[in-house]
Amino acid sequence: MEQPTLPEGYTRRPLALADAERIADVMGAEELLATGEVGVEAADLVADWSEPSYDLATHSVGVLSPDGDLVGYAEAYGGDRADAAVHPDHHGLGIGTALARWVVARAGELGADRVGMPNPVGSPGDRLLEALSWEARWTSWVLELPEGRTVPERPLPEGHTIREATGADYEQAWDVVESAFLEWSERPRQQFDKWLHHVLGRPGFEPWNLRVATDPDGAIVGVVIILLYGVDDPDGAEGFIEKVAVRRDRRGLGLGQALLAESFACARAHGAVRSRLSTDSRTGALSLYERVGMQVIQEWVNRAAPTSPHLSPVE
Repeated sequence: MEQPTLPEGYTRRPLALADAERIADVMGAEELLATGEVGVEAADLVADWSEPSYDLATHSVGVLSPDGDLVGYAEAYGGDRADAAVHPDHHGLGIGTALARWVVARAGELGADRVGMPNPVGSPGDRLLEALSWEARWTSWVLELPEGRTVPERPLPEGHTIREATGADYEQAWDVVESAFLEWSERPRQQFDKWLHHVLGRPGFEPWNLRVATDPDGAIVGVVIILLYGVDDPDGAEGFIEKVAVRRDRRGLGLGQALLAESFACARAHGAVRSRLSTDSRTGALSLYERVGMQVIQEWVNRAAPTSPHLSPVE
């Protein structure tokens, strides 16, 4: 079978940090088509791409139109995670198929046995990967706390507090988050310095974005990371809970709900008119968020394929 190539006149090159805004535009255009809204900002890409161990020349590829405009991209991060997008104006030309092939080859070269990526259910990207025999691994959902609603507050257990994290808290916070997420996520433990870069190194980070729950002895037993999107949006900013984690031996005490209530209140205080988070079928947490009044507004599927380092690169 002849391997797919780029359409005539289209070329490729590795990405550079300066491409973040344009690639965010490409991703946003595809999200808008699939979900009716844009949920990505250039800051998300800068946080990933500026991480010291991330090499754009190795981990990324951009597709340029005959006019020289970036219209598609893919990245393989190492491990089994990848992402890709093609601007809707350039759909149907085989670019997505070529990028999927590049992802499979590059992930294999980087040592992964499988590689996967998320797409909104039924979107062009999802239909393409399904047609390429990428298998569904898990489902994820974006949930929203509608404007004007609040998460019911839960009193904290005696002696527990929630506060803004300080530098002395960072390593404990990392341990709580990584330990909680590795209970269901099959990946290597993220190193502390890399985790810290993605939290503090995201453009626009402010100290209130990282909050911790402490027990009577001052040990960190819960962590939440809050992002603020669309600060210049005339319709109002959006708070997004990137991570929420409670230490295993402190679950069932209401700390998770208390952290959610605190986070959404902080986001509102900084201009958010609504708040969101995402969860997936591996965590079993969907019903918990629905019980506190959050509503599913998007459904995504992560599809994966076995890698092959022997495929030739995209032509």
